[in-house]
Amino acid sequence: MEKARIVKIVSNRYTVELNGSMFVAVAMGKLRLREKPVVGDFVEIEMLDEKWVIQKVLPRRNALIRPLVANVDQALIVMSAKNPDFSYTLVDRLLFLVCTEAIDPVIIITKKDLIDEQTLATIIDEYKSSGYDIYAVSKYDDQLGIESVFKDKISVLAGQSGVGKSSILNKLDASLSIDTQEISKALGRGKHTTRHNQLFEILGGWIADTPGFSSLDFAHVDALYLAQNIKDFKPYFESCRFRNCMHVNEPGCAVKTHVETGDISKIRYKNYCECLALIEEDSR
Repeated sequence: MEKARIVKIVSNRYTVELNGSMFVAVAMGKLRLREKPVVGDFVEIEMLDEKWVIQKVLPRRNALIRPLVANVDQALIVMSAKNPDFSYTLVDRLLFLVCTEAIDPVIIITKKDLIDEQTLATIIDEYKSSGYDIYAVSKYDDQLGIESVFKDKISVLAGQSGVGKSSILNKLDASLSIDTQEISKALGRGKHTTRHNQLFEILGGWIADTPGFSSLDFAHVDALYLAQNIKDFKPYFESCRFRNCMHVNEPGCAVKTHVETGDISKIRYKNYCECLALIEEDSR
């Protein structure tokens, strides 16, 4: 039995990557009756009657619904410095959604040439000081400086339209010659391509698009789970007096104490409280 990764699905044909080579495999009937394999899944395959057969889907780290992708390692949260203007609110909401899916965030600011250096430095420090990986890029850069983040990982894209997601991909790998709209259709969002799901090779890793994060939908998010998984809060929340502390009105809240002392970003905390209100509103 060999361990492989599914990188493309068309109908009932599964393209799997095994030791750097691609093979087409089929799923055993008993497998299709249970949880169906999706792109990104690690599977056990073997050769039967001169064809590769998927015998087992291995446990998933996570799984997104839109698009159907499993075992996502990181989300590239792309936000422009200008046109559209940089938004702490949008970036933070994407960060919060990412953290609830056990996905590592990487923040990428595009169009850095459109704002002054001091403003850019303030934005970068806001996230870097909290432990986030953040990069600033411009279309005038010969090298974007983010080439190494893709290696050996499944990445997804998140961000508004017009921030330059497709430009980043094409700059990193001109052979893609593809924009995020085309990627989204290939991943199953177009009404005529719902049976087609695929990852694209890029710089030693794989890339997909994720409109699910970009929609900023908190309807499925558990409020307590969010409170306990925000990266900024993690070093402190276990010191809260109550184990189910939501870090809002509870006495003895370590998170609120560290917000007041400046150890936790006041911007991030404000945006967190607004997301809690959204979750409460959706649950009514």
